[in-house]
Amino acid sequence: MLRYLFAFIMLMHGLIHFMGFSKAFGYGNMTQLTKDIPKPVGILWLLTAFLFIAATILFLVKKESWPIISILAVILSQILIIIVWKDAKFGTIANLIVLLVAVPALANIRFNKMVKKEVNSLLSQPLNDSKIISIEMLDSLPPTVQKYLIRSGVVGKENIQFARLKQKGEMRIKQDGKWMDFTASQYFDANDPSFVWQTQVQMMPLVTLAGRDKFENGNGHMLIKVLALINVANSGGDAKINESTMIRFLAEICLFPSAALAPYIKWEGVDSLAAKATMNYKGMTVSGIYRFHANGDIYNFTADRWYGSGKDAALEKWFVKYIATKEFNGIRIPYKTEITWKLKSGDFNWLKLEITDLEFNKPALYH
Repeated sequence: MLRYLFAFIMLMHGLIHFMGFSKAFGYGNMTQLTKDIPKPVGILWLLTAFLFIAATILFLVKKESWPIISILAVILSQILIIIVWKDAKFGTIANLIVLLVAVPALANIRFNKMVKKEVNSLLSQPLNDSKIISIEMLDSLPPTVQKYLIRSGVVGKENIQFARLKQKGEMRIKQDGKWMDFTASQYFDANDPSFVWQTQVQMMPLVTLAGRDKFENGNGHMLIKVLALINVANSGGDAKINESTMIRFLAEICLFPSAALAPYIKWEGVDSLAAKATMNYKGMTVSGIYRFHANGDIYNFTADRWYGSGKDAALEKWFVKYIATKEFNGIRIPYKTEITWKLKSGDFNWLKLEITDLEFNKPALYH
């Protein structure tokens, strides 16, 4: 509804600019404009009208060029309004409304292009010759991990080298904070461990957060912007962030389970229902403990992870609870998850998510 209301405002604002053209060329009795308008300026009024109309059409058909066209129209419009300020000053309100929508939209398009470039870099890594996971490949693993992999359905299927998924859920940024809805997409490379995760969070009506978390070449980086414009978080380039992001990757290999056999991961049995996973990559080492149900499904993952960034970051318990499992393309994975920080001040349950789509070995962008 708001979308069509905005389109109506922009269209009507554009049509009103025909009045300046008509005044300049003597079409009709434009008493609303008391000041004479030279014909060259009248042409600018006509051009502005067409720009607003074009921007409205492009907005409705969801073309990325609409914010640029609308911002150009606003600039021209405001110059013309200043020329006849006494008669047209209220047009400034419409221009402000257009800018309040167009500027964040343009920032969001630029943010998406940045993420798309990063994903394309991940996608550019070639897939190795595919191999079929055999039961013999599990022999060196602890019994509980063997049972888990058999339960997941990877045996007899192609090794998963690449995965992409879509998510939805809720998150909050402080212990007593309001839950905010989010959607996300994520791309994984299991051969050269890396991922790019992009999210859009509905912070409040008309206000969104654009977020991107990535792990590439052993480096982690988190970027969050309000309306894709204002930085809320921009963390990366230090060992703590790198380790934290690598732990996230380790916790998420259960989404493409054959990665448990990757050479950069080593397993140690803890007890009959738990195993420690240690990941060595690019000179870094991180570890966490997976716990399993008796039937082989994953129950939870725990690790010491840096909470915060920079000098204020502290090692805290990070707890991932897998709520429910589901089969995607023949592979059984935990698709509902809750994530909690076990802080000294109490548990901070900050994320609830559900995977809505998951595909393997299909190195292509979602559209």
